[in-house]
Amino acid sequence: MKLPIRAIAIIAILCSVLPYCATAQRRTKRAKTEHRIPVYDTIRVVVTDTVRVEPVVAPRIDTLGLALSPAETDSLVELWSRLAAQQSDKRFFEPYAVETETERSLPIDSLYKTRLLDLVSPVHLPYNYIVRGYINQYLHNHWSPLSRILAMSKYYFPIIEQELVNAGLPVELRAVAIVESNLSNLATSRMGAVGMWQLMPATGKNLGLEINSLVDERCDPVLSTRAACRFLRDLYRIYGDWTLAIAAYNCGPGNVNKAIARAGANGKTFWDIYDFLPRETRGYVPKFIAASYAYAYHRLHGIHAETTPQHIATDTVAIDRVMHLGQVASTIDIPIETLRALNPQYKMDIVPASRKRYSLTLPVSYLSEFIENRDSIYAKDSLYLKEFMNPANLEKQRAQGVGYVYKVKAGDNLSIIASRNRVTVKDLMRWNHLTSTTIRIGQKLRIEKPRPRN
Repeated sequence: MKLPIRAIAIIAILCSVLPYCATAQRRTKRAKTEHRIPVYDTIRVVVTDTVRVEPVVAPRIDTLGLALSPAETDSLVELWSRLAAQQSDKRFFEPYAVETETERSLPIDSLYKTRLLDLVSPVHLPYNYIVRGYINQYLHNHWSPLSRILAMSKYYFPIIEQELVNAGLPVELRAVAIVESNLSNLATSRMGAVGMWQLMPATGKNLGLEINSLVDERCDPVLSTRAACRFLRDLYRIYGDWTLAIAAYNCGPGNVNKAIARAGANGKTFWDIYDFLPRETRGYVPKFIAASYAYAYHRLHGIHAETTPQHIATDTVAIDRVMHLGQVASTIDIPIETLRALNPQYKMDIVPASRKRYSLTLPVSYLSEFIENRDSIYAKDSLYLKEFMNPANLEKQRAQGVGYVYKVKAGDNLSIIASRNRVTVKDLMRWNHLTSTTIRIGQKLRIEKPRPRN
């Protein structure tokens, strides 16, 4: 009978180790009666180390004659990404998660001021009673969005921080996205600003974003962040002060220039021109400072993140022909809600890649499956696009919007959810085929309109 290679290797190791074990017992007995300078046998040390290390270090897959499938490799990459994200969070938050002896005896104002000073940053983070009010809103308000922000930051902040670093900007500017939209890509203001960075249509187009009936790149987390970085960098070049640049991001350079002119020679920073700014902008920089504080020190205030987004590790594939997201969802068994969440720039689920390529963001765990089934996905275009290529159907879909799924939380009822989303209870019941107004915690409700700004 022919033994497997692994069995032969184990027998060989045991044969080498057993004599050494017997010798070691004899040496132990001698050591009780006499003191000797130890003499190390090089060969036996090597054998001992091999036996000790083997259970700790996993054997190489290729030595066993096996190979990982592309799907298995994708799963490992996703797992690695999650672990890396956890380690990154741990390294960032650890210094801000322990209260020092000095802090325990400080009054609240001195405590906030001291902790803000510890957030050493190129962006000046002063403390005053205005900042305190916004800190309290984040930390002590029952309706505070901080727990959701902390959850979404695990996906969006690595993207935002990478783009800020690439642009040579302070990473602390990530808090602008918190102030603007609470990290919601579908946030829409009454004035028409859209996306995580709340860019107006003209501003978005001036910054190179595509905005039309099918695509709104203000909702694309990567492209909109790059545009916001260009805008913030240009504003800083104009004013040379981050507080003024952040204020101008909110109300426009024209309003900041008028405030500086009215303040006279003393108009050097945001606080110098505070009284001359629009009322909304007066709270903008203080809220930015408060968001920076709340994000860093949330653990010391007993606040924790909501459930982390399911797909942290993502990558993109190039799409070179018109495609509906339903083609992907139905072929590789990925929820269309996941595709919409990762690709919010496609307003009606259509990637209009007729004259140029577009990117489609996918969870890493689905990448290989998409590539393997690309032809099958594209082959479904006549089935999925026939309805949408009719102008009347396009108009209908545009009016309805892509919508999103809301998960019912404790304290929710249909009236509260309807009010928050500016719809009616009847709408919610119709969209979700409800026969009564009774709902339960954890129930998922379909809302046929963009997610509201929190």
